[in-house]
Amino acid sequence: QVQLVESGGGLVQPGGSLRLSCAASGTILTIYTMRWYRLAPGKQRELVASINSGDGTNYADSVKGRFTISRANAKNTVSLQMNSLKPEDTAIYYCNADVRTGWGYSIRDYWGQGTQVTVSS
Repeated sequence: QVQLVESGGGLVQPGGSLRLSCAASGTILTIYTMRWYRLAPGKQRELVASINSGDGTNYADSVKGRFTISRANAKNTVSLQMNSLKPEDTAIYYCNADVRTGWGYSIRDYWGQGTQVTVSS
């Protein structure tokens, strides 16, 4: 099994910064693309950012220029640096990863439990 554990959420004022981290553990052969999603009340789940195994990145238009996704492969971690935060960034942020757990096994996606980010004065 694979577990993803997020950390770093909290309450921050508009214009502030937070750094989210997600650590993967368990039976892992290879981690491919890692992603951050968010879910805000009354809204659909949104893909915020992704990073593939070659460190190629993609961002939602709503966060471009403010958020930065990065990964440390040796540690099986992915981070999301969030700057210039806005009230509309308030959501539960989820880590997601495509993982192969062994040779001959198919790639499956795994989810973390989520971490709350609240941007408010």
